[in-house]
Amino acid sequence: MVLNKKITPRVIKLIVIQSIILIVAVTTVGAAINVHNEYKNTGKNANVQTEITTASGVNTTNNSEEMSKNEAQTTSDRQTTAQPQKVNSDYEYAYAGFTPKTVNITAETPLSAILLNGQNVLPEGYEPTLAEAVEGSGVYLDYRVAPFYQAMYDKALEDGITLNPVSGYRSYELQTNNFENKIDYLMENEGLDRTKATVEAATEIMIPGGSEHNAGLAMDICSLSESFEDTDEFAWLNENAADFGFILRYPKDARSKNITKVIYEPWHFRYVGVEAAKEIKAKGITLEEYLGAN
Repeated sequence: MVLNKKITPRVIKLIVIQSIILIVAVTTVGAAINVHNEYKNTGKNANVQTEITTASGVNTTNNSEEMSKNEAQTTSDRQTTAQPQKVNSDYEYAYAGFTPKTVNITAETPLSAILLNGQNVLPEGYEPTLAEAVEGSGVYLDYRVAPFYQAMYDKALEDGITLNPVSGYRSYELQTNNFENKIDYLMENEGLDRTKATVEAATEIMIPGGSEHNAGLAMDICSLSESFEDTDEFAWLNENAADFGFILRYPKDARSKNITKVIYEPWHFRYVGVEAAKEIKAKGITLEEYLGAN
């Protein structure tokens, strides 16, 4: 049986309205699905992507989400991300005036916000996840930093420069051995008592837990001699390291040394991220000043 019902203008209007509503609903759902999939696949926003791919040649395919967490920050939160938490009055070198605070580090802490020195040390038992700084070198850095060193190394090679990685990650135990050996040397060869020898040693070898090497964030490059500043390798680093997120951590000028409390080390470069490195270089400041901790 066929219904012979007249289609009135009112019916036509209802059909059109319903069709429009259906089209809008389908379009909205499709867009939502696309946005969800894009976010799921990238794990980052546009601003973060700009930051972590600024260094040409850095492959972040496998760690882009982690890098986005650790490098995305604003000027306002630099001083609140990796804040010292607890004064360690039981620190083994407290007899020499070292009662450093323990730095609270989480998976969300930007690498550029981690300040390690004579006043700030790593949490007990902190161990970074490591990766080779240069393939086949046997020298390691934090896995988030290693790709940037490899990229810097490769670019330098193109320019006829070899940035041999000398010392990257060091365990807490190795740092302690190095520090103790320096104390013993100063006591035996310069006649200092243990307290004075400990204070003096800390100007050249950072206290255990306070070394950036313990976190896998720093690399000693090519040499451990101040004469390294006269080499083509140092000149290249001075010009290009910031493009890959590295800074000369302990500058030569007296003002900087007064802030860092560490001698000039032209071989020691610390990863802080491309954006931070370029700002620190442009302003001619130390990491302590950048983080408002000087």
